[in-house]
Parts: sequence; structure tokens; C-alpha cells
Amino acid sequence: MARANKITTFLIFLLFNLLLTYQSLAKQRNPNTTLILGLTHSRASLPIPSAFTNSRKRPTQALDMMEPLREVRDGYLISLNMGTPPQVIQVYMDTGSDLTWVPCGNLSFNCVDCDDYKNTKLMGIFSPSYSSSSYRDSCASRYCIDIHSSDNSYDPCTVAGCSLTTLVRVSCSRPCPSFAYTYGEGGLVTGTLTKDTLRVHGIGSGGTRDIPNFCFGCVGSTYHEPIGIAGFGRGALSFPSQLGLLQKGFSHCFLAFKYANNPNISSPLVIGDMALSSINKMQFTPMLKSPMYPNYYYIGLESITVSNISATQVPLSLKEFDSQGNGGMLIDSGTTYTHLPEPFYSQLLSILESVINYPRATEVEMRTGFDLCYKVPCPNNNNSLTDDDHLFPSITFHFLNNVSLALPNGNHFYAMSAPSNSTVVKCLLFQSMDDGDYGPAGVFGSFQQQNLEVVYDLENERIGFQSMDCASAATYQGLHKK
Repeated sequence: MARANKITTFLIFLLFNLLLTYQSLAKQRNPNTTLILGLTHSRASLPIPSAFTNSRKRPTQALDMMEPLREVRDGYLISLNMGTPPQVIQVYMDTGSDLTWVPCGNLSFNCVDCDDYKNTKLMGIFSPSYSSSSYRDSCASRYCIDIHSSDNSYDPCTVAGCSLTTLVRVSCSRPCPSFAYTYGEGGLVTGTLTKDTLRVHGIGSGGTRDIPNFCFGCVGSTYHEPIGIAGFGRGALSFPSQLGLLQKGFSHCFLAFKYANNPNISSPLVIGDMALSSINKMQFTPMLKSPMYPNYYYIGLESITVSNISATQVPLSLKEFDSQGNGGMLIDSGTTYTHLPEPFYSQLLSILESVINYPRATEVEMRTGFDLCYKVPCPNNNNSLTDDDHLFPSITFHFLNNVSLALPNGNHFYAMSAPSNSTVVKCLLFQSMDDGDYGPAGVFGSFQQQNLEVVYDLENERIGFQSMDCASAATYQGLHKK
């Protein structure tokens, strides 16, 4: 109840400030006013005026690039070089959203209910006033239309009772109204749209390249979202879309969790043709098109096997959508653990219990919320001796198009603490999908994508997988400082 009161108080405060911002914008006629901005995740599609329907790929934006990803405890960070001169802000790389947003303001950025992150240093704050190339987006922008094409009840346009046809016109020169962007697990950010120069890194001797007029969210207030996000979905606002690379693709190779918070090693995020250059050994499964969330990446799960035992009764919802657009398996770098629907999830747990003979660590299960934890022998308290997970059965995901993906070692059970008395507790890092029948039926999370090269072939609408030692790949790309 205390948490609910905290959320309600924050939302009342938030909506009041958004309405004040909207009212002040209605009186402004100067489109060059300095701004602060934000982001939105759950939205229905809205027809875009004909002037914007043909998204043209700007030559200055079509390039191959590679950016390092640094692993932290709950995701992978990409460094954005924004503004003139560049300001460096680290944000999460997220395939499950579109808009890129950064914390804005010197001392004014406010994150409510971020106690879980109190020991996390903020990864940089962007100050528009310190950038000579920063300016506020206008109502005439296709990005303004996109950010307010929302079913989000906290969106300022919705709160003000204003239709988009009265706010957004091709000839309108007013600043884009501030907005709210919500996330699936209750996160919320608010701000306004800004454009500025983004500096990216080419591959090899390509050096750096400046992308002018990159549109992003300059966020002043959030609920439970302390760090910015780079959205890699397929909407107009997404990172690859604005770089003109939606007809190409990107790939990532997530480091193993043991490298979390290690500043000396990063993993490669490759965007452009180079991401598709070495796909001979890839297994590709088709992207499914969700009528509810067309900008995000869905794949179809046919079955899961534990060693040679198949988990039965895989629901059809994991590989197709219902009439409302619910279903499918979302592949999401912004969700840490894989989520599966009931009763399929419980059936998988039962099979694992039947083939694992180690004693359960029920006290750890109660403390952590994970459903299956075991006390595993650890000779001489040397955890590296259990890293290969030969003590646990293999888990293989079978996706559409006969793709069989055996999870690499360490991608299912993981140590919860340091070994003690020649024993270590390891838990299954899967979770139950608790959203009922609404939205995706399951999520393939980033923890299960460790030591895999994952290729998003956007032109051919397919996703490829192959096992890879991502630490070795980082060394090869010069991203490992030894």
C-alpha cells in the first residue's frame, strides 16, 4: 500500500507539471527555445501524414559502425556522444523499445523510487544549454507525431483532452509538447523531444562520424528508471531507424555475467552491413509481426528440451498471436531473465527437478524469488570448477524454422554467492510470465543471450543465433584491456 501511495503521489505531481508545461507551450511561438525531453513504450499506431510516410535514408547516416557495450548487473550500456562539444552519457541498449532518452539537467534530474539503484552511479547527465547544436523538436516533426501516438493515459496530449489533429500540423511551428513514456514493468519517464548531433564510431579506419539532428528524449523526471535507454526497435524514433539502417541490421555478442562491472572489457555492438557479413554458420528464425507491437522483435518458440526430455504442451501463444495481437515470444535485451507462461513454466521446472539430484536451497529461493536453487559441490571453494555447469542438464530452445539453440554453459543456472564449505548455491534464472493473456506470451531475456552472437537481419526479417566466446570476440575487436 505504501508503494501504491508513493506511485499515486508521484503521478499527481507529474501530471500537474506536465499540464503546466503544456499550457506554457501553447503560449510560445518561438520554436528555438531550449528544451528538456522524454519517451513512450506502449503505443498504438497512428496514421502519419503523407509528407512523412516515405522515410528516406540520409546518405550521411548510412554507415557501418561499432560501439562497445559495457556489462552491468542488469543490462548492457552503450556510450552516447551527444551535442557540440560532445557530452558522454551511458545508457542501456534496449531492443524492446524505440526512443533513445538521456537524463537531462544539471541538478534537476529526479528519479522517484530508485532505492534499488542507490549504489549505482548515474551514467552522465546531458545539459542542452552546454551544446551549441541542441534545439527543441517542433510539432511539425514526424517524431512528435510518433511520440504522442499513444494509448498511454499519462500522455500530456491525452490528459489535456487535445486530439493530435489540433496539435500536430505540417505547418505548425510550435515546440512539440512534453510527453510521458511508460515501460512494461511500471517504469515511467517524462520530458520533451530534442534534436542534437550524435557522434558514432565507424569500423576499422572509419573514425568517427557526426549524425546531425538526432532526435532523443531529454528527461527530467522518472519513476524507477535511473539510467537512460537507447531504443533499438523498428519505430521512427529508434536508434537504427534514425541512422538509416532499418534495411540492414545489427548484431551483438553479450559478455558472460562474470564480467559485469569490469571496466576493462566491453562487447561489440555492430550496426550496418558488417553485422551481416559472417552469417554462414548462423541459424535463422523468422521475425513474427505483432499487430499490437509492430516495432518490436518477436520469434516463435516450438519447444524446450531438457537433455533429451521435451517439455510438453508448449502453448500456441508462444509462436502466434491472437485476434487482439497478444502472444509471441519477445526477444528483449532490456529484460534480464527469460520469462515463460504458466503452466508451461511449471512443467519445465518439474522436468528439471526430476533429473537434478542435488539438495534444494529453499532458503535462497525464498530470499531471491527464483524458483529452483540447488546446493552444488564446489571443491576447494573454487567456483571456476563449476563454471562449465556439467553438473546440470542442458537446456535447448527450439524456434521456428528448425532452429535449435542449446543455451551456452552458465546461461541457465548461476551462482548466487561465493562458495562456502565446498558448496555453492546456483539458481535457475528463468521466471514465470505474470502478465496474464495481455502482451507477449514470453520473453527471451539478455541473460540467456550471453556468449551468443545474435544477428538482427532487418531486411530479411529474421534473427540469427550462433554460439560464440564473446570475451574472445571483444579481444579480437580491441575491446579488452589486459
